[in-house]
Amino acid sequence: MNDVGEMDLESFSKLMELSPFEVKGVLIEQAKTDADRMMLDAGRGNPNWVATEPRHGFWQLGLFATDEAQRFLGHIPVGIGAFPQKDGVEARFEIFVHENRDVPGVQFLHAAVAYVRDHLGINAADFLYEMVCGIIACNYPVPDRMLVVTEKIVEQYLIREMAGGKPVIGNVDIFATEGGTAAMTYIFNSLRLNKLLVPGDKIALARPIFTPYLEIPHLKEYDLDIVFLEADGREGWQVPEAEFDKLLDPEIKAFFLVNPSNPPAVQVGEAGREKLEHIINTKRQDLIVLTDDVYGTFVDDFVSLFAVCPHNTILVYSYSKYFGATGWRIGAIALHEDNVLDRNFHELPESEKEKLDERYSPLTLEPRKIKMIDRMVADSRTVALNHTAGLSTPQQVQMVLFSLFELMDTANSYKDAMKRLVRERHATLYRSVGLQVEPDPDSSDYYTLLSLRPIAEQLYGGDFAGWIHDRIVPGELLLKIAQESGVVLMSGGGFGDVHESARVSLANLNEYQYAAIGTAVRRLLDSYYELFQEEIGKKRKKS
Repeated sequence: MNDVGEMDLESFSKLMELSPFEVKGVLIEQAKTDADRMMLDAGRGNPNWVATEPRHGFWQLGLFATDEAQRFLGHIPVGIGAFPQKDGVEARFEIFVHENRDVPGVQFLHAAVAYVRDHLGINAADFLYEMVCGIIACNYPVPDRMLVVTEKIVEQYLIREMAGGKPVIGNVDIFATEGGTAAMTYIFNSLRLNKLLVPGDKIALARPIFTPYLEIPHLKEYDLDIVFLEADGREGWQVPEAEFDKLLDPEIKAFFLVNPSNPPAVQVGEAGREKLEHIINTKRQDLIVLTDDVYGTFVDDFVSLFAVCPHNTILVYSYSKYFGATGWRIGAIALHEDNVLDRNFHELPESEKEKLDERYSPLTLEPRKIKMIDRMVADSRTVALNHTAGLSTPQQVQMVLFSLFELMDTANSYKDAMKRLVRERHATLYRSVGLQVEPDPDSSDYYTLLSLRPIAEQLYGGDFAGWIHDRIVPGELLLKIAQESGVVLMSGGGFGDVHESARVSLANLNEYQYAAIGTAVRRLLDSYYELFQEEIGKKRKKS
C-alpha cells in the first residue's frame, strides 16, 4: 500500500466542484493505493503514438542547417558559425541528400522540397532558406505572426484537413501559437481588450465542452453570461436544430464550440452545419464563432464550421493529438481576411476606438488599421513587446514538416492508421462492458463518454437505470473504479455533461488496457445490480 489512504466518498464528492483535471490528480493517488496493481490512466488525452517520419526529417534538416551555418566562417575556430546564406542552398541540399540518401528522414525532406516547388508553387530556395534559418533559430520570428513560407504551407494543410476539401475563397491569415491552449488564451484576451466581448455580455457554448471554455468566462476579468446549446446523447451527441435557435438572440455575441466535441467526440453534423449557416447568413451576420478543431483529422470527411461560415469563424487548431506532439506546443489561429472581428471592431463607438488607438499607437501611425489577428499577436506580448512576439522558429519548422507529411500522404496511410487505432480501442472498451456500439460517421472516437444510465438500461433495463440515477452521488463511479480497479477516468460532469458519466480517452493506452477498463466498469455495475436486486427483494418481502 502507498502512504496515501483511501478517501471516503463524502470527502471526494466535495472535490467534484473543481476542474476535472485537478480531480484527476486525486484519483491517480487513489488508484495507486494498491502497490501490487497496475494503475491505468485513461483520463488526460495525451496520445501514446508519435509521427516519426516528420521528426526524422526535422533532425536531419537540423544537421544540414548546422553545416550551412558552419561553412561560412571556416577561418574561425570550430564551434562557431554564421547566418546561413541563401545563394546555392538548393545545390548544397542536393549534395546533402545524395550523401545521406539512406538515412531516415532525408528522402522525406527531399520529397518535401519537390512537393513545395511542384505542387504549391513556392520557390524551393525560399523554402529551404526559411527552414534552415528557422531550425537554426538565428533570428527573431519575422513576420512575428508567422514565417512567410510557413504560413502558406500551414494554410494549405488547414484547408485540406479542416475545410472538407471545399475551397476557401480569399486569403486566410494565420497566427502560429504555443498550442491550442495559447490560442484560446490569446483569443479570449484580445476579444476582451478590443471590446468585442465585455463583462456582462452573453456567449453561447455547445455543451459538453473542454473545461476551460466553461471556466474562463467566469473569471472576473471576463464575467460573461453563458447560454448553453445542449448536445443530446440520445441523438448521437448532436446539438438539436432547436438548440441552434438560441443563437437568434442578438444579445449573444459569440458562439464557442469544440468540433469534434470533447468529450462526446462527434463533429457538428450536416443538419447542424446547415442550420448554423442559415442563421448567420440571414439573421446573425454579426455573430462570432470560435471552433476548436483539434480532433477533426480523426473524423471521416470532416467539415469545419470555418469552411461553412468562413467570414464569421475563428479556427483554432493544434498539432498535438494527431501527430503525437503535445510537448511541442504548436498550434494556430486562422482567420479569413474578411472577417466578423474586424467588422464588429469598426462598429464600436468612436470613444472606444480612440482608447484602443492609444493602446496600439506605439506600433503604427494608423493603429485603427491593425487587423484583429495582428492585435492578438501584439496583445500576446502586452503590445510593448510586439517586436519580439511570435512562436519560436524551430517550432514553426516542425509545424511545416508535420503539415507536409500529411499533404504528401495522398493515400491517407497515416490518417487511416490513426483512425483504425482509436476505433479498435473504442470497440474493445464497449465490448468489455458488454455492449456493441454501432459506428458513428460523425465520431472521432478519440474520447468516449461512459454514461451510466443508458449503459445500465441496455444491460439490465429501465428500472435499474432509474435506481442507479437516484443512487449514485457525484464522483462515486470515478472513486470506486480508481480504488477497486486502479483505473483513472474523468468526470463527464466537469465537461458540462448533465448525466452520470465518465470521460475515457482512447488515445493514451493500449487495446488490452481498454479491455481492462471495460471489465472494471462492468464489474462495478454488476455490484450495483446486486444491491438493486437485494433492495427489490426486501421490498417484496415487506409487501
